[in-house]
Amino acid sequence: LCSSDGAAGLVGSLREVTIHDRHRESWQLRKGISDVGEEVDYDEELYVASNMVIWSKGSRSQASTVYKAFTVDSPILQALWCDFTVPQEKSEKADGELEKCICILQNSCINVHSMEGKDYIAALPFQVSSALLFVHNWSIFVHIYIPQEPLPTMFSMLHPLDEITPLVWKSGVFGSSRVQYVADHTLQIVFLSADPSIVMTYDTVQSLHMVWALRRVKPEEQSLVLKFPEQGGTPQHMATSSSLTAHLRSLSKGDSPGGSPFQNYSSIHSQSRSGSSPNLQSRSPTISNMAALSRSHSPALGVHSFSGVQRFNFSSSAQSPRRPSITHSPNSVSNDSFLVPEMEPIVPELCIDHLWTETVPNMREKNSQASKVFISTDLCGQKFLCFLVESQLQLRCVKFQESNDKSQLIFGSVTNIPAKDAAPVEGIDTLLVLEGSGNLVLYSGVVRVGKVFIPGLPAPSLTISNPMPRPSTPLDSVSTPSKPLNKHLGPLEESVLLSPVPELRDSSKIHDSPYVDDCTFQQLGTFIQALRDPVHNRVTLELSNNTMVRISIPEIATSELVKKCLQGVKAILPKETAVQMLVKWYNAYNAPGGPSYHSEWNLFVTCLMNMMGYNTERLCWTRNLDFEGSLSPVIAPKKARPSETGSDEDWEYLLSSDYHKNFESHPIAKALCLDPLEVSASKDDFSQSLSLDSSTLLFSHIPAIFFVLHLIYEELKLNSLMGEGLRSLVVLLVQLARDLKLEAYMDYYYRDYPALVKTSRQTCIIDQVQTGFMLHPSFFSAEPPSIFQWLSSCLKGEGVQPYPYLPGICERSKLVVLSVALYILGDESAVLNEASHYLYKITSGRSALAPSWERLNFKTSTSVSSLAEKLVLWMTSVGFTLRDLESLPFGVALPIRDAIYQCREQPASDWPEAVCLLIGRQDLSKQAWEGSLQKGKSVTESEEDEDGMNDMNEEVMSLIWSEDLRVQEVRRLLQSARPVRVNVVQMPEASDHEYIEEKENRLLQLCQRTMALPVGRGMFTLFSYHPVPTEQLPIPKLNLTGRAPPRNTTVDLNSGNIDVPPNMACWASFHNGVAAGLKIAPASQIDSAWIVYNKPKIAELANEYAGFLMALGLNGHLTKLATLNIHDYLTKGHEMTSIGLLLGVSTAKLGTMDMAITRLLSIHIPALLPPTSTELDVPHNVQVAAVVGIGLVYQGTAHRHTAEVLLAEIGRPPGPEMEYCTDRESYSLASGLALGMVCLGHGSNLIGMSDLNVPEQLYQYMVGGHRRFQAGMHREKHKSPSYQIKEGDTINVDVTCPGATLALAMIYLKTNNRSIADWLKAPDTMYLLDFVKPEFLLLRTLARCLILWDDILPNSKWVNSNVPQIIRENIISLHATELPSSEDLSLETLAQAHVYIIAGACLSLGFRFAGSENLAAFQCLYKYATDFLKCLSAPTASITGHYNLETCLSVLLLALAMVMAGSGNLKVLQLCRFMHKKTGGEMNYGFHLAHHMALGLLFLGGGRYSLSTSNSSIAALLCALYPHFPVHSTDNRYHLQALRHLYVLAAEPRLLTPVDVDSNTPCYALIEVTYKGTQWYGEVTEELMAPTLLPELHLLKQIRVKGPRYWELLIDLSKGTTHLQSILSKGGILYVKLRAGQLSYKEDPMGWRSLLAETVTHRNSEARAFKPEAISAFTSDPALFSFADYFCKPTVNMGQGKLALNSRAEFSPAVRRLERREMSETFELWQMKLVLEFFSSQSHQERMNRNPTRGLFMNSEFLPVMKCTIDNTLDQWLQAGGDVSLHSYLSGQAPEESQLSMLACFLIYHSVPTPGQLAAGGLEGSRNFSELLLKLRRLHVPVRALLRLAPLLLGNPQAMVL
Repeated sequence: LCSSDGAAGLVGSLREVTIHDRHRESWQLRKGISDVGEEVDYDEELYVASNMVIWSKGSRSQASTVYKAFTVDSPILQALWCDFTVPQEKSEKADGELEKCICILQNSCINVHSMEGKDYIAALPFQVSSALLFVHNWSIFVHIYIPQEPLPTMFSMLHPLDEITPLVWKSGVFGSSRVQYVADHTLQIVFLSADPSIVMTYDTVQSLHMVWALRRVKPEEQSLVLKFPEQGGTPQHMATSSSLTAHLRSLSKGDSPGGSPFQNYSSIHSQSRSGSSPNLQSRSPTISNMAALSRSHSPALGVHSFSGVQRFNFSSSAQSPRRPSITHSPNSVSNDSFLVPEMEPIVPELCIDHLWTETVPNMREKNSQASKVFISTDLCGQKFLCFLVESQLQLRCVKFQESNDKSQLIFGSVTNIPAKDAAPVEGIDTLLVLEGSGNLVLYSGVVRVGKVFIPGLPAPSLTISNPMPRPSTPLDSVSTPSKPLNKHLGPLEESVLLSPVPELRDSSKIHDSPYVDDCTFQQLGTFIQALRDPVHNRVTLELSNNTMVRISIPEIATSELVKKCLQGVKAILPKETAVQMLVKWYNAYNAPGGPSYHSEWNLFVTCLMNMMGYNTERLCWTRNLDFEGSLSPVIAPKKARPSETGSDEDWEYLLSSDYHKNFESHPIAKALCLDPLEVSASKDDFSQSLSLDSSTLLFSHIPAIFFVLHLIYEELKLNSLMGEGLRSLVVLLVQLARDLKLEAYMDYYYRDYPALVKTSRQTCIIDQVQTGFMLHPSFFSAEPPSIFQWLSSCLKGEGVQPYPYLPGICERSKLVVLSVALYILGDESAVLNEASHYLYKITSGRSALAPSWERLNFKTSTSVSSLAEKLVLWMTSVGFTLRDLESLPFGVALPIRDAIYQCREQPASDWPEAVCLLIGRQDLSKQAWEGSLQKGKSVTESEEDEDGMNDMNEEVMSLIWSEDLRVQEVRRLLQSARPVRVNVVQMPEASDHEYIEEKENRLLQLCQRTMALPVGRGMFTLFSYHPVPTEQLPIPKLNLTGRAPPRNTTVDLNSGNIDVPPNMACWASFHNGVAAGLKIAPASQIDSAWIVYNKPKIAELANEYAGFLMALGLNGHLTKLATLNIHDYLTKGHEMTSIGLLLGVSTAKLGTMDMAITRLLSIHIPALLPPTSTELDVPHNVQVAAVVGIGLVYQGTAHRHTAEVLLAEIGRPPGPEMEYCTDRESYSLASGLALGMVCLGHGSNLIGMSDLNVPEQLYQYMVGGHRRFQAGMHREKHKSPSYQIKEGDTINVDVTCPGATLALAMIYLKTNNRSIADWLKAPDTMYLLDFVKPEFLLLRTLARCLILWDDILPNSKWVNSNVPQIIRENIISLHATELPSSEDLSLETLAQAHVYIIAGACLSLGFRFAGSENLAAFQCLYKYATDFLKCLSAPTASITGHYNLETCLSVLLLALAMVMAGSGNLKVLQLCRFMHKKTGGEMNYGFHLAHHMALGLLFLGGGRYSLSTSNSSIAALLCALYPHFPVHSTDNRYHLQALRHLYVLAAEPRLLTPVDVDSNTPCYALIEVTYKGTQWYGEVTEELMAPTLLPELHLLKQIRVKGPRYWELLIDLSKGTTHLQSILSKGGILYVKLRAGQLSYKEDPMGWRSLLAETVTHRNSEARAFKPEAISAFTSDPALFSFADYFCKPTVNMGQGKLALNSRAEFSPAVRRLERREMSETFELWQMKLVLEFFSSQSHQERMNRNPTRGLFMNSEFLPVMKCTIDNTLDQWLQAGGDVSLHSYLSGQAPEESQLSMLACFLIYHSVPTPGQLAAGGLEGSRNFSELLLKLRRLHVPVRALLRLAPLLLGNPQAMVL
């Protein structure tokens, strides 16, 4: 969309008006982008027409599909793709995540749609008449034209949510560099590129193109722009624009709605324009533009809010000389005062620096703006910035490159290419140019490659007399080629036309012209008009008849081998030569009707040798290279036939053809006894020697090219898939080596391919004179570099030379060399720095590269212990994968495999995913990748009614408790949705009416139990469910009816026969709601709308919803509830909802001191309101909840004001008007608990509170005394005492004691403060004992023990030590039969004190060992629990009181459940079940509540959760398990029931569930847990069978999954527990991987079916046949079972059915082949040699000594057998006449052909030096063995080889073969 300004705009708008109102359409294409970096080959198109955008994908091979379509309101100016960077808050780095978006520009806003589905609309602060969007990878650029106003014209937007900011530039025009806004509207952006980050602009005045570098603004430059605002404008004419803001203000005031602002405006404008910018005079001021500006925000009324333009800080605050001229506008100055403060200037984000300006042309073209700009790379990687100037018909190319320090770009000179249009072809680094004549020409950079011939389009240079050009043979009608022929290139040059493949899909929106099948065009006048939409290597041609054709330009090479060779040769040649070479190759390869894939290599060889000066026609092996099967038409015309009748040469040609050779060796030929025909040596083979032409392009570079090709040959050896390519390449190398007279290389190739090398013998002579012209590069070595030889030397521990390698091409060689250096030589620095001293780099002679060629970011961040780990981590960091490992030859890969094998045994738990995949531990990589298990669907709801426990994870629970049905039993005990059985026997004397009453009374008793169940159910189902956001949460109903047997009649409480307490079930349904809400896991996706959606329609369910809200707070979801809704719920005044909401919100904000929540809570606490505030009537229970809420929000903060208020509230006296008189105890307790939470664990370090005397005040509240005068602001309220309650001025201890005691316990928690603890000792005299309620003794003992945390010991001796002496001496044992009598002692008091003190001590034991499953603690508590049970039935029970004993028993049960939390212990379950059945007598609602809470704790979260003993957990548990239980279901007098649910804050996930990574099911695994040492025990290790609950993480040192069944896995907790915590919080899933030959514990509990056991049980020494049953030891996969059944029946004896590693599989055939003497290539022998050397290498021996138990990587008896076989075979050959040919080889004569391959094997296996080296070593004079030994040491010949060589070298014929 070109910019329109001035006249062009008018013409443009006229052109828009057409009679058929056709939409303006435009489109753009790009290469398809895939999700995870795999290669995709399709185009994506963005098509824009009027107000819609359509995004589609498709290619020639796959149909187009519409991916997305957008429609907007106003016409679209432009649409494009853009990736925004979302900055990451956490990291400081500039790069965040990329957000892929589409941007749509309309005239007032930009719509941005991201692929994740986010939509943004960014409003533009000005109406845009014409604008251009450009995309960069940081931001979007808007280039806006507002003529005549010195406003910024270029803007950028970094993210759709950011502001649009103006660009600034740094201009050094006036000497000092100044930073200012780009406000020059003569500059137009024509191009913007992200890599390199540059902008190209065009100056319309000077008609020049400029290039700018684009970067982020530095902070100091930002301040510069904001400090010197008056330097707006442009470098050419600095227009001070002081008047701008002024007339903008007058304009935007709009006080007279008529036209006055505009007249006003124009007069100002004419005055202010006069002095400012002379070159703007010509244009008439357009008022409408500015009017549009102001109007875009609001039409003319109250418009001072429109600060869009005013915020560009342009005006100078100083009075400028022109300022007075405006003052006649009545409202311009008066207005400054209130406009200025609200304008903060916009901070610019991006800055442009000038880089390059086009040289001034000799004659200025007015309209030479570039219509198309792109960056193109030539075939050698040089970059060009190309821009097409259509008016000149020129494509201008500027070469640019980065400076050495990468800081700036350096631009070269401009090259002009005549062109009508151009497009880059990125896929093959070329560009396509449409010449004025209509020819399509391909260029690489500025070098012309050749014309492109399109079948079916008449080439303009062809004579059009021929109406139907034959596409197949364009050669007859070619006019003279467009560049002079190079006579030395031989026949390939004539075809300069290249033939691309037309894509048969019509591109984009072609109107109803079908693609013409027969490739002729109806009218002959069609020619190519333009090129558009280049993508990768595809481009669209626009033809003159308005059709479009999409063509694709062919690749440079398709075969892997040719690509590698081209790369290597390109890297080594000077750039100009390289480009020429590539151009020639490209022309030869892509000639019309070019070669097929198979002959590509042959064509390459021919082409390359031609360019080196060979005459490929005369060289026999290249002459016979087959190009197509049939001769391709390219070469057909060249072979000048001597005569049509044929000649003798043809026969010889046939005889030497491949076909003939194949036929001779065919079995039929042998069967027919055909004699092989001897080919007479053709006359030109040896008679005349061929010489090279030294004037060709590559002649002087032959040695360099040879060396590079040799390195590629070595590189290909490291890829076992490239064997075919190796054989092709070696033929070429042998020819070159022979001609260059490189004996060492010849010998080397012979050793590698003895069979191939003997076949070709023809030499070409290179003149001595011409040899001088050859450039022998510095890196050329006389000894051939061999990667296998290098590795072998490393393994033997000999010194090694650096290995030569080509960066980017020989990557495998580099990898192997460095990994061996690291692992075998143990040099850790090998991979750390960039340039290693094990490698030296080869580059083309000129550019000496700085050594920073590549950075491996290999950080040894993880603590790496061994070399193996270092190696594996490094290999992953360079991108080495398992597939690469599989294609490495085995001998080379062995050290790497060994390292991997070592790492696989004991990996670290925090390695990245890629490393784990490389070492074959999918369990670890999956762990790094994801967390939670798929839920197994539970039984459908139709079968069983909803009891709220259906969503538990049965699979895991059945693994934890596999032996019995305890989980079903727990469900039965806790379900409250079914009617209960009311079993009453009708006595004969009872009437029917009495019987009904009796049944209902019995039901009332049972309902006490039913109502207590939901709290326990909430514990059992804790966090087990992920709700569906579209459905309401199912809340099971609380069923308070019964069924009476035998007739199963319904018993109902509402019959009116008996008195039922009012509101009996309201708290029960609250608990029911909490239980349902607590099922929701914290990780669920929940939003505010869903919470509101669950609100019930009927008022009866309000209580359940209140509980549901509290539960959401406990699992952290309530923070998502909108403040508006919270307010809504609180204003309803429903007491329960308020309680649930306040407690929920506070737990969700635990310890955050959140101000909003504090305000919310303060409204409900009179003490936190100012004294003069109106009295709010807040229900008492809501006040209690709010006070506890304050404690939670300020937990652990020791906030002074809060603590002060709460301290006073513990002793709040009753007021005069009956306020604060009921249930005072619970309020006082809540204040105490809250105070304890606020100062939790701070002990005596309460900073800044010493004047409050907290401990003393609490002590007074605890023991009583004179009431202190109330300080603080609430004095007024408490002046007059209550009229009802006469307390006098002493403290009412019965009210204040519990709160104060627990506050002390929490403040001094775990501080071991003896002095405070002594206050809490139980009284020691009878007199004092009478003063204390026995119940309070429980609290005091508990408090004392919590303070002396470290003294708690899990045995009964310690428990009894808490009982004072007076009680111990006088007390009866708990189960005595008769009572002693005593006068002065009250036995009742003593007995009660005794049981309560013991209960308190036991409860503290429960806190101390909560969630630990400590055996000693369990046994101790269990003993006391059973004692209390006996006590209840003993005759002495009446003294102590049943109620007291029941309370103590409940406390003990809770303590037991705390210790065994989550473990589901059977004994505790039995106790709970026993208590569940007791329903009569003393058993009230509270006791049932306690018992079922104990049951719930025992199965906390279905066995997935346990309790923590952190300070905040203990505080939460103190609130939840407060040992005074409610008497009936509505009793909140002593303790608010809602607080019972705070146990959730103490629960933490600690279940570790092993999951088999292959089957993705939970399984058993043995884990070993190591505890850190503490003061009570040293470091210990225990074995657990997972799935199991782990101990608290801070106690552990490490956890490991132990073998033998699963691969070991270590989680080290000494570095921090975050890794394990994240595993546990995601469901505790630990992925494990079975080893081969093992079955899981479930299928094979005793391990008798494993593979090892099988061999032991069979006891037969000989190899047994493979039994199909044995398969079951490896797998339980049915497919494999049946495979074994069919194919492995014992009838077929499979020989030795032992399974070895793939090593044996790879080597056995090789050894056999050697025995049969059929080795035609020595590749496999090298591998065996490397394997043997690895196992005998020093580094391997050391590793074995350090870790003798470690399993050998290969079977230990296999190696010696292999070694022995090879030795024997070679020695037998030596005795059977091999010594003769060995002797002739060493003396430099040619050995006989039949022996060649065995000889090569011998030479390689024994590392025999070449004859040349032997001669140089001066061995001739040696007379005895020792002399020989010394001399050969230097050549690194091993002794075993020497023993075999000695007889030959000493001339001593008898063999010394041992």
